[in-house]
Amino acid sequence: MEVKIGTGTLSLIKGDITDESTDAIANAANSGLRGGGGVDGAIHRAGGPKIMEECRKIGGCPTGSAVITTGGDLKAKYVIHAVGPIYKGGAKGEEKLLASAYRTCLEIASENGIRSIAFPSISTGVYGYPIADASKTALKIVIDYMKAHPEVELVRFVLFSDSDLKVYEESLKRLSP
Repeated sequence: MEVKIGTGTLSLIKGDITDESTDAIANAANSGLRGGGGVDGAIHRAGGPKIMEECRKIGGCPTGSAVITTGGDLKAKYVIHAVGPIYKGGAKGEEKLLASAYRTCLEIASENGIRSIAFPSISTGVYGYPIADASKTALKIVIDYMKAHPEVELVRFVLFSDSDLKVYEESLKRLSP
């Protein structure tokens, strides 16, 4: 599914984010930037040791924020490591932190001349964030940002499963301009 947002394009696909050739891919990272399972582990495995070397130098990243490293051996030139919240029922500021993680990624993209970025569904794996809620937050932030920042030409959400893709498609249908 694809929609125009301002002068840019917002796209939803099922796939493997490590195969993306966008300028940057976002990583659903942990606050220690130590690599891990899920998307984080897949990006570190596919991208090779250069990414972890840079993560070690950075040291860490607070929840709701993001940092940038090389893309290592990936097709993408950069990886923007975003730390989403662990879901604890929704009353601990999780939505604000998730929105901030996505927004910070987009700000880093703009600051670094990145015109295209691919996102996973941050915090919806082992961090337990309900995907329907997370998709609405993520898509709203991206749509609002793209309207105000034409330098970001393509934002693609790369979802792991058909069911995740369907949830994002339903949310996008409700939110699209």
